[in-house]
Amino acid sequence: MLPEEQVINEIVNNVLNRLRDQDEFKIKEITGTNLGLFDDVDTAVNAAKRAQRKLRSISIAEREKYIASIREVILQNVNILAQLAVQETGMGRVEDKIIKNRLAAEKTPGTADLTAEAFTGDHGLTLVEMGPYGVIGAITPSTNPSETVINNSIGMIAAGNSVVFNVHPGAKNTSLLAVKLINEAIAKAGGPANLVCAIKEPTIETAQQLMKHPDIALLVVTGGPQVVRTALSSGKKTIGAGAGNPPVVVDETANLRKAAQDIVKGASFDNNLPCTSEKVLIVVGKVADELLKYMQGCGAWLADRQVIKQLEQLVLDKNAKGEVYCGFGVNKKFIGKNADWILEQIGIKVPEETRLILAEVEAEPPFVQLEMLMPILPVVQVKDVDQAIELAVQVEHGNRHTAIMHSTNVNNMTKFAREIDTTIFVKNGPSYAGIGAGGEGYTTFTIAGPTGEGLTSARSFTRKRRCVLVDGFSIV
Repeated sequence: MLPEEQVINEIVNNVLNRLRDQDEFKIKEITGTNLGLFDDVDTAVNAAKRAQRKLRSISIAEREKYIASIREVILQNVNILAQLAVQETGMGRVEDKIIKNRLAAEKTPGTADLTAEAFTGDHGLTLVEMGPYGVIGAITPSTNPSETVINNSIGMIAAGNSVVFNVHPGAKNTSLLAVKLINEAIAKAGGPANLVCAIKEPTIETAQQLMKHPDIALLVVTGGPQVVRTALSSGKKTIGAGAGNPPVVVDETANLRKAAQDIVKGASFDNNLPCTSEKVLIVVGKVADELLKYMQGCGAWLADRQVIKQLEQLVLDKNAKGEVYCGFGVNKKFIGKNADWILEQIGIKVPEETRLILAEVEAEPPFVQLEMLMPILPVVQVKDVDQAIELAVQVEHGNRHTAIMHSTNVNNMTKFAREIDTTIFVKNGPSYAGIGAGGEGYTTFTIAGPTGEGLTSARSFTRKRRCVLVDGFSIV
């Protein structure tokens, strides 16, 4: 068998060769583009800067053609991007990553997201338009390696920018394949080369160089708390999408059968990798047993106390770097792994279709307080909805990211929404409805809670520019 890295490289090359062999992808050769990939930060930024200058002279209608081409090419390759991501990172589920890639291609807003304002009166006309920043520096995660590249690229190009990505080294091949496909698509539509660039061998050092580069006008960082803090200390305008620990609250008025299905779907989606996924279940005690019974009927497995202790020893790490609680962090070996595989490591055999492990615990253990990014859902019983809301606010840690509630009591939902104050609040549905999968509205994979932009879209990557014509063109 070929070494894993060679297998991954063959997959990437086969995709690109297949594209070039198709009539619709027989595009003119663009000398020196390397499909957007560069050896160093300076060269990448300079190429993106030249591309952005060309884009500024191109009509918005032309931009939309490039975006339509990107959507088309990505949709033709969602399967291979998903397969490569799972193979390269060892995290998540192919079928769920297909959904996420499709979501990024289909529901990321384009140029229609840009709107202008006009003020008229006795002193003439003032026009406020959304203009580009220029060259954006973007950092992407391993949890959504192609999805974030697709989502950011569409929004940033729609806004008139170019972008240089420093992708997560652990998902380099998947993210860079997405960059190559996007550049193929732009070239197919007749657009400028290198609107979307990336560093071939991304490292912490290249990320720092990108953050400090004088020609980077805006930083867009999707990742953990540490990388967001680093970007915020750069002195540049930064859109930071950090971690979350979304609680889901179930009160006594909920439709328990539906709540059970929705929570299992949301918490197990891509093995709990999305930062929006249900991380902690808080349920009013009088309905807890019934809810857990329904959850076990739709793909969840309930661990007893002995198994919970074994799981804690398995997936928690006292020597972990990064986010810790009571001295514990997460053992990265188990992030994004299938539930049945995790249980197999402690000698427990369950059906492959088991999607989620349920662990009834008290409110304090690390299971409840840490964002674990794996299909283990801690369950905490409380006496009433007020206690549930209070605990949910505490375990969310002020990230202001995502919260979910199952209830038919409008007052309870209103109270929770006000108290939790999150960017996304999903009621009576799976968490992923909050990013447009089965819920209304557009999608994003950069949810900027720390810096306040919320669900980013093309308009997030623009600066407002005011043009004032004094004592003219007011015809009222």
